[in-house]
Amino acid sequence: MRWVVGIDEVGRGALAGPVVVAAAAVMRPAEAAGASTLTPRRLGPLKDSKKLTPARRAQWFAHITAHPCVAFAVARVYPRGIERLNISAAANLAARRAYRRLARALVGAEHAIFLDGGLYLGTKRERRRDGFGGKTVVKADEKIAAVKIASIIAKVSRDRYMEKLGKRHPEYGFEVHKGYGTRAHQAALRRHGPSARHRLTFLEKSSILSK
Repeated sequence: MRWVVGIDEVGRGALAGPVVVAAAAVMRPAEAAGASTLTPRRLGPLKDSKKLTPARRAQWFAHITAHPCVAFAVARVYPRGIERLNISAAANLAARRAYRRLARALVGAEHAIFLDGGLYLGTKRERRRDGFGGKTVVKADEKIAAVKIASIIAKVSRDRYMEKLGKRHPEYGFEVHKGYGTRAHQAALRRHGPSARHRLTFLEKSSILSK
């Protein structure tokens, strides 16, 4: 059985919350079938998560996470880890963790791995040591179905996590802006200061707190 694995991340540029990576494996016949049960007409064309409305993303998420031709795993790296590593290394670490979790479901199964531009399964030395393949493709989330699916899973998973944070920290409005640097978020930061959910190195670079 051959699978295509797509890996994508969300939350790279946020001021708060984790960077989240999803790895999604799509059974090859289902991917090649085009207008199959994997891509029903009622949901419209499969797109990168950024090109879908929140309502449509939620519909796609429910569909693909229940589909028998899709397996997936999600990993997060939280603010303190991001600060310790830097955002690129943190995203790559999350990609590595997500793939490792997904690989448990693919033991013995042939599969090709594609990552959206900027993501890698570790350094070249780490990939050789652990036997990880994977091809990083610029704008893979616009070209490869498995990466589009991963982008939807990552986005919806992170948004739901940030909505939960919004209930714990209502003063910041995480459920609205999802941790990104909107005007409302910046105003809340100046009013209340940063929380443990914020990326302090990002705030220092942006100089938001000194404005």
